[in-house]
Amino acid sequence: MSVNQYDLAIIGGGPGGYHAAIRAAQYGAKVALIEKAKLGGTCLNWGCIPTKALYASAHLIEKVKEAHEFGVEISNYNLNFAKAVDRKNQVVKELVGGIEQLENAWKNDVYKGHGKIIGGNSNDGFDVSVEGENNEVIKAKRVIIATGSSPALIPAFNIDHERILTSDDILHPEFKTVPKRLLIIGAGVIGCEFANIFTRFGSKVIMLEYLPSAIATEEPMIVKVLMKKFEELGIELHTSQNVLSVENTGSGVKTTTCDSSIPRDQTDSAEKHIFEADLCLVSIGRAKISKDLGLENLGIETDRGAIKVNKDTLETSMKGIYAIGDVTGGLMLAHVASYEGDIAVANALTSIGGFPVSEMKPDYRVVPATIFTSPNIGSVGYRRKVAKDMGMDVLMGQFPYQSLGKAKCMGEETGFLAVLCEKESHKIIGASCIGTGAPELIAEIALGMQHGLTVHDIAETIHSHPTISEMVLEGCEATVGMAIHKKGRPIQH
Repeated sequence: MSVNQYDLAIIGGGPGGYHAAIRAAQYGAKVALIEKAKLGGTCLNWGCIPTKALYASAHLIEKVKEAHEFGVEISNYNLNFAKAVDRKNQVVKELVGGIEQLENAWKNDVYKGHGKIIGGNSNDGFDVSVEGENNEVIKAKRVIIATGSSPALIPAFNIDHERILTSDDILHPEFKTVPKRLLIIGAGVIGCEFANIFTRFGSKVIMLEYLPSAIATEEPMIVKVLMKKFEELGIELHTSQNVLSVENTGSGVKTTTCDSSIPRDQTDSAEKHIFEADLCLVSIGRAKISKDLGLENLGIETDRGAIKVNKDTLETSMKGIYAIGDVTGGLMLAHVASYEGDIAVANALTSIGGFPVSEMKPDYRVVPATIFTSPNIGSVGYRRKVAKDMGMDVLMGQFPYQSLGKAKCMGEETGFLAVLCEKESHKIIGASCIGTGAPELIAEIALGMQHGLTVHDIAETIHSHPTISEMVLEGCEATVGMAIHKKGRPIQH
């Protein structure tokens, strides 16, 4: 029986894998894409997209409640959560279908099943088994592993997928009941996004965080604005909490904690705190999916489940096999996985030869990050404390939404944009924003940083008025005391 031959086999059809498959096809490669579930991976099916679909429903509730301020009287509105979930499911279905059509349009062969590298080398090609409805083996000159990650299952938390849930559980297509009380363990990005959504849907939300602050990687002043908003919404946040146990009581959940500063060997005698709710969402991290891929037989090195790669090529310790995205343990962001897909494809095809592409090296200096709470949060580059700790002399300019005409017209006056630049060169090195459209505003700054622009380069670019994008203009001007609609420091030459 003949074996299908490919230039490139990609294991995992998430934002890294499906993106890499299309990119490789654009260069003329014959591609096999292997996915055991649905194309789009965690991001599309269990993460980024479904949460944003629910966020859209939650945000609409927020705007309806504020409608009277705009002269629009709305009464007798209710949340039909089941319908909101159905809409979320439809959004996901349509996007998955779109990816399927794109892979087909580029003539990529999509295999449904579990991919595993069972042998071979970079000279003769690799044998990859696909365990699924039709068990088969294919052969590829190069392989990219893009298997991603899944919610971390901490034994002490007794995740039973009934009352003690992961983000996958709460985004399940059939999860259609809003809990009266929701306990969220972890006040990072995932926890804060779900807290915002379910509070808008009517849940009483209680959050427990091990660290002294929520979303601790963000600028403290950004966190302060979000925490004030959470307080207004009635979200309870308890920081410095070490969760000792989580129990399904049959009718609800009970969580026991102590102060996180107490050493582990002294927690038995420490003062305990009890928190109860109907459901508990555990959002404290993700585990890399690297088991049963054939790594051990090939001698591919891992570190606590993360596949180790060459930082310049993304190649594993086995020549001809590459790894991208969450499974490598790097920046666990969908857009980073897609970016790494470009890098791995370029290097894999260059090593084969005969394709119109050259070797590429990854560059992680400018990676934007977003948090879809209300208000939104966007950031890129250095935070001020990190820059100062590195010995950098910096200037920071802030511009508030309440000073922007378009934001005031929209009733979106909460938040600000802070831009960070080097004091001597005025080159932009970072920015943080909380407010409407923050992720989109950060995109302009990321572009400027990628190309080494100064705050003056941005300020000298005409921005349309009235727009939210003027936040970037005035934020950059504020770093050197030149913002028009805010009185600040004297001009910094």
